[in-house]
Amino acid sequence: MREISAHDTPPPIGTPDDDVTDFGFRSVRKDEKKPLVRGVFDSVAKRYDVMNDVMSLGIHRVWKSIFIRSLLPRPDMTLLDLAGGTGDISFGWLRHGGGPAILTDINESMLRVGEERAAERGLTGRMSFCVVDAEAIPLPDCSVDRVAMAFGLRNCTQKDAVLAEAFRVLKPGGRFCCLEFSHVEVAALSTIYDLWSFKVLPRMGQMIAKDAASYQYLAESIRTFPDQETLANMMREAGFERVKYQNLTGGIAAIHTGWRL
Repeated sequence: MREISAHDTPPPIGTPDDDVTDFGFRSVRKDEKKPLVRGVFDSVAKRYDVMNDVMSLGIHRVWKSIFIRSLLPRPDMTLLDLAGGTGDISFGWLRHGGGPAILTDINESMLRVGEERAAERGLTGRMSFCVVDAEAIPLPDCSVDRVAMAFGLRNCTQKDAVLAEAFRVLKPGGRFCCLEFSHVEVAALSTIYDLWSFKVLPRMGQMIAKDAASYQYLAESIRTFPDQETLANMMREAGFERVKYQNLTGGIAAIHTGWRL
């Protein structure tokens, strides 16, 4: 049974635990989460890149650069970019010599921003764009060489289903790479990080996007995401081998990688 913290609201009355998931610190029915998450990203889509700068004080750009290198781009390889939103990972993949990129997101508003940015960069001929639920990827088995997911897995309702789908669509010898906010492993950072996340960030969200609630959810979603070892074990259970993770900035974020062998 899932433990409920002091921040949580109780599960909806009459709802079995198996039908309940987290939406930040709230407990909601699983069929309610996707529309709620979609609402968050509809709200922040136009300012998503500014939001990432605010949330990470700009450090996300360094994290993404390290993450793109972990994908080991090659011109004969195809990238599936899940929850790719505004396109940073796909653009970096192409910039570092990768082959065709498939930019996907469940949120059409986010994907539209990604398409606009790709057109500005003259990259649309090297990319395709598709609204995709990462829990049910509309691609054949063994069809791509790399699957990337940056800051998207924590927003998914069934994370084990996402990992299983990523494994399914990868070719043998393919690699899955996940960049996500994680659990701080440097004690000295914890108090400062909590203050930033729950006191400063929502206020910044109100100032920048007139939307404190969405930023509050994003901060909460980080705290309910599996820790580094738990996610690594989930990847192994999905079939990935040689699973590793690399902490970034004391564990504020982490890169998890695994191979389909």
